[in-house]
Amino acid sequence: MFLLLVGLVIVFAYNGDMSIAGLDLAALGWIAIGLGVLAIVLSFLLTNRRRETVVRDDRRY
Repeated sequence: MFLLLVGLVIVFAYNGDMSIAGLDLAALGWIAIGLGVLAIVLSFLLTNRRRETVVRDDRRY
């Protein structure tokens, strides 16, 4: 979520010089947005996986 927010701020709210030491900040912002969205999607996929639970009853009567 942090990368998404930082990318959005860089792309849409930052009005200064868009290049620092040869780096294009707009491109860096879009990359951060993409990585943030990817991290959110992966976290949803990994937490919502169904796990198969096997219950074994070893009691003897």
